[in-house]
Amino acid sequence: MPLDPQVKAFLDKAAAIPRPKAWDVPPAITRQAFAGMMQLTAPKDVPVGKIDNFTIPGPGGEIRARAYAPVAASGPLSALIFFHGGGFVAGSLESHDGLCRLLAAEGGFKVIAVDYRLAPEHVYPAALDDALASVQWIEANASALGVDAGCIALGGDSAGAMLAAILTQILKEKGGIKIASQLLMFPNTQIGGDTSSLNEFAVGYFLERRAIEYFHSLYLPPEADRNSPRVSPLRGKDFSGLPPAYVMLAGYDPLHDEGLAYAEKLRAAGVKVTIADYADMVHCFIYLQTVLPQAHDAVARAAKAVREALDAA
Repeated sequence: MPLDPQVKAFLDKAAAIPRPKAWDVPPAITRQAFAGMMQLTAPKDVPVGKIDNFTIPGPGGEIRARAYAPVAASGPLSALIFFHGGGFVAGSLESHDGLCRLLAAEGGFKVIAVDYRLAPEHVYPAALDDALASVQWIEANASALGVDAGCIALGGDSAGAMLAAILTQILKEKGGIKIASQLLMFPNTQIGGDTSSLNEFAVGYFLERRAIEYFHSLYLPPEADRNSPRVSPLRGKDFSGLPPAYVMLAGYDPLHDEGLAYAEKLRAAGVKVTIADYADMVHCFIYLQTVLPQAHDAVARAAKAVREALDAA
């Protein structure tokens, strides 16, 4: 299927504006550019009932978090704990504010966004440690947060989806906390692997392979084992008993094939999996809410799928 014409027009317009590549500038500049893009393209004026900012005690200090309750919500709510994308280098509560609002509004559940530590200031496993500590703390303090501890989903986009996938494996091994669903949008599932999509869409399709490899070099210290399931969830040994998954993919995404491989491993292990593969789209096209009408619909569908999984928990 050809690339969506609106996506192509957006990419052509972006390519015509001279700008340095992520690997040519300090991470602070990358973060500013990412935040600027999200400010321009993210969902606007999505109504929610209440927003609470709070902190979670973490292994490296306080972790910022933000809870979004849907309009007219009451009583303990099911919740999606959400980890933002940005290659473990960029992204924040602010960059994904509109997306989290949209998930809460469309799903009718509480969304709790977690602002984990970023590389290169904080290399692996800092982000994973923060994410795990956050899930454990939220579950332990569910009543005070207005959350139903028995109805918690994990999710994220890109790097955040990788964290969510790793966490479901860790929590299954640990026992105790039951995760009802996982929302994996454009997940990075292996570091250092090689796939057809990584090669075919290496340049010119929103996310470039060199940027992926550069972000990984900032995130992982040299001694880290790239084949560990806690680095690359696709390398997990046992996928049975993991939560139902909604996996969103894009046909022109360098990460497409590894996301699909993860979904297929889950399915082969007997996990209920829904694959939403947008064949004419690019990585994280859901960011482009003011550019693409399909972006809103894709998030709405994902939110409703999580809602159904939470209701069945």
